[in-house]
Amino acid sequence: MTHRPTLRPLALLISLACLGATTAHAEDLMDAYRQARQSDPLLQQSEAQRRIVSEDVSQARAVLLPQISAQGSFSDEHGFSTTNKPVSDGSGGFQVFATRTDTAGRSFQKSATLDQTIFDFGKFESVAAARAQARSGDANYQAAEQDLILRTATAYFNVLTAEDELRFAKANEQALAKQLDQAQQRFNVGLSAITDVDAAKAQHDAAAAAVIQAQNTVFDNREALSQITGKPVGDLKTLTDNLPLNKPQPDAIDEWVNLALQSNPALQAQRDQVEAFNHDITVARAGHLPTLNAQVSYTDSPQWGSPVGAGMPSYAFNSGRHDTVVGLVLQVPIFSGGFTHSRVRQAIAQRDEQGDILEQDRRNVIRNTRSAFNAIEAGISEVEAQKQAVVSAQKALEATQAGFEVGTRTIVDVLISQQNLFQAQSNYSQARHAFVINQLTLKDASGTLDVKDLQAANALLQ
Repeated sequence: MTHRPTLRPLALLISLACLGATTAHAEDLMDAYRQARQSDPLLQQSEAQRRIVSEDVSQARAVLLPQISAQGSFSDEHGFSTTNKPVSDGSGGFQVFATRTDTAGRSFQKSATLDQTIFDFGKFESVAAARAQARSGDANYQAAEQDLILRTATAYFNVLTAEDELRFAKANEQALAKQLDQAQQRFNVGLSAITDVDAAKAQHDAAAAAVIQAQNTVFDNREALSQITGKPVGDLKTLTDNLPLNKPQPDAIDEWVNLALQSNPALQAQRDQVEAFNHDITVARAGHLPTLNAQVSYTDSPQWGSPVGAGMPSYAFNSGRHDTVVGLVLQVPIFSGGFTHSRVRQAIAQRDEQGDILEQDRRNVIRNTRSAFNAIEAGISEVEAQKQAVVSAQKALEATQAGFEVGTRTIVDVLISQQNLFQAQSNYSQARHAFVINQLTLKDASGTLDVKDLQAANALLQ
């Protein structure tokens, strides 16, 4: 039998290809996460948004504190006035005399006002709304942190999957090249028809194209990981062969759903949004209520100058006024053209919109949690099945190759068996990586994903 010398180099080639990435020092999942934690723009954007909404609390509270303002104005006045005045001449007649008065004066007015809110229900509710928005921002940032963990892990294992696919594609192309060479030799000595050569060449050409496509996928997936980490991607550690296939704990889908509804940070952020818009409705309705403020004002208005009139002695004068006013200001809205009613209706509509978004998010969380749980349960069976499929495909290839050597099987059968083997290896690689990702996805959907979970996944690398 001459088929074993053909198969042994093929098996050795596959083994070397699969182990090639582990022979040198490589980066692991935690290295990628630490780089992403420092530079991921989506996480930085969420952190900035959290700081933005947190300032709304200070701004809403500031209008309830004393408002103190001061104002000063200085004026320098220069001018004159003329008048025509009739004067009796003593003989019953009148003479008109023109009188001019020049004025020069200066004034410097200073004032200060203190305004303190005593009752303004709308302002109080604005503080409550701002605090709810701030809590929403904190929850969104927590969701962004968990999302970064999942995005980093997904991008990392996508690279591993693509690199496995490339190794399998290269090994497949090289094995089919040997099959093509063998078919050509058999044709040259008259042991097979030209159709065997054509079939082998077609399969080899397709395998060569698959290598190019796999190279492009590796490049794209490495760029996707680099986009998250902000740094070029080096050699990566690969998943251990002895992958533990553990079920979720607790092993009850309803418990995971209940946990997700309680702990999912994105869902909590939307709940806080609904609460904030409920406060906004109260703010709008407060437009119908009176407000009461306390005010204290002080004014100092000194003046000085010197009027000069024709036939009048010039003199200088100084005057001033000092006022201190303490009082209460009560404002009672009576009619605003329907503006307040419109604001209330608008606020209610906005709250209803946020409530619908909350319900949509709640349903998405339930679906995602159940899907992730089911994916883990199914993934255990899939990984085991795909592992067995690789063994079966290897045996089938050996048997087909033996049948071809004795003339009971055709070259087409051998090529199909060859393709089935590498397809089984590819499916096995994808199932293993997907199983790890699904474990993290379930934690993310439930709102409990933490760096410790990423460290546990990192411990599976070698």
